[in-house]
Amino acid sequence: MQRIHPLEGDTVRVGLLGFGTVGSSFAEVLAAQAEAGVRITRVFNRGVERKRLHAKATFVPRDAVWTERVEEVLGAADVDVVVELMGGLDPAEGWLRSALQAGKHVVTANKQLIAFRGGELFALAAERGVQLLYGAAVAGGVPVIPGVAQGLCGDEVTRISGILNGTCNFILSSMETGAEYGEALSRAQAAGYAEADPSADVDGLDARAKLCILARLALHAEIDPEEIPAETIARIAAVDFAYAKELGCTLRQVSRAELQDGMVSASVGPMLAPRSSPIAWSHGTQNMVVTSGRFGGDVVFSGQGAGGHPTAVAVLSDVRAIAEKSAQVRLSARRMKVKGDAVAPHYLRFVVADEPGIVAAIAGVLARHGVNIDCLLQHRGYPAERLPFVITTEPCPSSTVRRAVAEMAAMRFMVQPPLCLRMLIVNDTERD
Repeated sequence: MQRIHPLEGDTVRVGLLGFGTVGSSFAEVLAAQAEAGVRITRVFNRGVERKRLHAKATFVPRDAVWTERVEEVLGAADVDVVVELMGGLDPAEGWLRSALQAGKHVVTANKQLIAFRGGELFALAAERGVQLLYGAAVAGGVPVIPGVAQGLCGDEVTRISGILNGTCNFILSSMETGAEYGEALSRAQAAGYAEADPSADVDGLDARAKLCILARLALHAEIDPEEIPAETIARIAAVDFAYAKELGCTLRQVSRAELQDGMVSASVGPMLAPRSSPIAWSHGTQNMVVTSGRFGGDVVFSGQGAGGHPTAVAVLSDVRAIAEKSAQVRLSARRMKVKGDAVAPHYLRFVVADEPGIVAAIAGVLARHGVNIDCLLQHRGYPAERLPFVITTEPCPSSTVRRAVAEMAAMRFMVQPPLCLRMLIVNDTERD
């Protein structure tokens, strides 16, 4: 049993780093639970006077100390738990190391920090006899972290699949009704789901970090986030949803990791998901995680993955676990290499200036690379100078089909580079 640093008194005192969307929501959620046994004693933020005028600052106790000096929180005698809600690797890593060294418990929602530096920080927490909890780092208010760590630690999980970014899910489910990518992105930004620079979300970097965290917990695999191939959703168009519907599918940003021959096959990017798969059922900012276990079969976690309140619920749950002196389940993990290739059917969408022989030329390239065509789809009503059509392939390695696509991209009739997406099969996400 891990030795836990003792808490003094009946109330857990929190030093809050960050009073933005999640930090202010944490104060609000905490204020609604008078019996929680948790109290904010200090708040750190830049421009602290401005933050004290925030409408939700009224949820912070009047006697709490507001400061622009982080040291006044990390070393304070009236702080038992440091709650870090500012994000990023630097300076957050140094702050959390200081807090742990000082014997403070730490709760964070920082997925990048846990993905890239988690192993070192967990070791430091164990050495100092304190807890480092991060339930809000993946899927917002969905309790997937404690669910996997505690609820599934008795199983042998071999695969994780899911939707780990609420912003991308909002964009793609908006496009499902006919919106183009730019319009759907603007809606997400107006609703506060997407940043002015949305690249971390739409290019898969956010989901990639979360996938690493889940792989450490569920697969006991320590993997480098930068080894996981991540593809953008920015090239998806409304026409792809029309073709996907004809194929009995929809499009989602899918994160996937599976143990294979001592390695982890992992990827993040837009994929076609069959409508019979749970992954296709998630809309708006919902997150969904499907774990596949050797003995327990599939388990599905689903709920709101974005927004201040859902994330604040997960943060407060971690703080209350510390207040109740709940010991973490310690799971071992070993370093593994990432295999980005996978055998699957593929969806190829072309936009061409029409002329005779196009299909024969594309089929010839695919044949030379050993890729078999499954079907060809073409809808009427598009101009001949910009004609979209789709070819799906039989299962083949992603690396093989991408080499073929790279060769086809240079053909004179291509108006834009072909789009190549993996197609999930039902047993990719559900065991029979």
